Amino acid sequence: MAARPLARLVRGLGRPAVIGFGLGLLMALGQAPFALWPVALVALGGLVWLVSRAPTPWAAARIAWAGGAGQFALALSWIVEPFLVDVASTGWMAPFALIGLAGGLALFWGLAGAFAGWAGQGARSRALAFAVALAAVELARGYLLTGFAWALPGHIWIGAPQMQLGALIGANGLTLMTTLLAALPIVLAPGRGPLRALGLAGAAVVVTGAGLWGALRLAVPMPVDPVAPHIRLIQPNAAQHLKWRADMVPVFWNRQLDLTAAPSDPAPDLIIWPETAVPYLLERAGGALSVIAAEAGGIPVILGIQRREGPRTYNSLAVIGPGGQIRQVYDKHHLVPFGEYIPFAPLLGRLGISGLAAGDIYGYAAGPGPQLLDLGTRLGLALPLICYEAVFPQDLRTAERPRWLVQITNDAWFGARSGPFQHLALARMRAVEQGLPLLRAANTGVSAVIDARGRITASLPLNTAGQLTAPLPPALAQTPYARWGDLPVLVVLLTGLAALVAARARK
Repeated sequence: MAARPLARLVRGLGRPAVIGFGLGLLMALGQAPFALWPVALVALGGLVWLVSRAPTPWAAARIAWAGGAGQFALALSWIVEPFLVDVASTGWMAPFALIGLAGGLALFWGLAGAFAGWAGQGARSRALAFAVALAAVELARGYLLTGFAWALPGHIWIGAPQMQLGALIGANGLTLMTTLLAALPIVLAPGRGPLRALGLAGAAVVVTGAGLWGALRLAVPMPVDPVAPHIRLIQPNAAQHLKWRADMVPVFWNRQLDLTAAPSDPAPDLIIWPETAVPYLLERAGGALSVIAAEAGGIPVILGIQRREGPRTYNSLAVIGPGGQIRQVYDKHHLVPFGEYIPFAPLLGRLGISGLAAGDIYGYAAGPGPQLLDLGTRLGLALPLICYEAVFPQDLRTAERPRWLVQITNDAWFGARSGPFQHLALARMRAVEQGLPLLRAANTGVSAVIDARGRITASLPLNTAGQLTAPLPPALAQTPYARWGDLPVLVVLLTGLAALVAARARK
């Protein structure tokens, strides 16, 4: 009996769309923690081939949407984890969240497919149009409706030498490279035989060339700083379903204090606690901050804490010095929709719908924007990122360039499968794009020291309590991407789309 609805679904979507969904699942294997970029690239090539042979724009849109749905359903399967923290209250939402997110994000891919079906006058032009349009909608996905630049096609290169191109063109440039590579065999030779082999060889040459350039960049020695400051990352491993339980709050609190006070040689110059690590509101935490400062022995501490200002609640980062004195405060400004705040909160709040990660029914208020922390001569300027903010390269653009990036996060919300590893991978991409080291303190992991070329030089395993004391890696010269951002890629995409529209108009 169960086979009948499935058969009807297959007939409704059409066999090419069902195959496209399967190819999307394979594309997701390019994302962390699998990182199988050859599988993802071949699967994307298969989807481009299907779209290039679609008889109508609607058919092309349906195939592309199905591919995107498959990609996001597997790559973003961690989205169910926050709803399972309190199964009794929110567990029923989990499947709807996954289906809604995967299907909704796939609409961007469907739009790219529709454009390819409309603009293309043959397999070659449809393949090229889809490659350009897909890169364009994926760039737009990082900005529209507050953005969600997660699981981009360009992210399949994270950890591979080709990732180093991110210093020049960023993650969106890598996405354009990826979609064009997938389309290249069809654009050069849509038929069979020697010409198709030539197209495949061309794609292989580009991939190999990018890999060689990245390998050469990685082989260049990093600058040496014999007196580099040492930074300690604290990872308490507070499981989300236990984090705020009355009998467990003292356990995690004392664990963080013990890790802060642990002896090391050399001693740290700075200690970093993860997001929402302090179980008190900032304005009521004077005594607690003094205890932290005493355990730190006068070493400054960066910590995640919530604070209230009038009716508003903020997800914040505070820097404290000796005696628990508050030196600087940063409020997270790029919040997670439906996690940290609720759109149309006055209406939905009356219905009992609140942000999963926020104690206030209306969620957190957004801070004013990026700001730098002045940590003194030895540590320099640092750009703070709280959790989700490391997903967005545009949030790292400041008037003055920092010396390093610091991320505090609570990835306990995202389980132990793919979510924490994808979040770590995105932090590595930000380091490459900016040419800056990034240090991340994560509640349950993965806490890591990432150098300016995106390499993890030290880390704590997932779901392990501990502290990591390591030297701050050096910064590199400002990268082209740090200087120009997505502007060059946007110009290329708009030019390409305009040329495709003009060609369609002429024909």
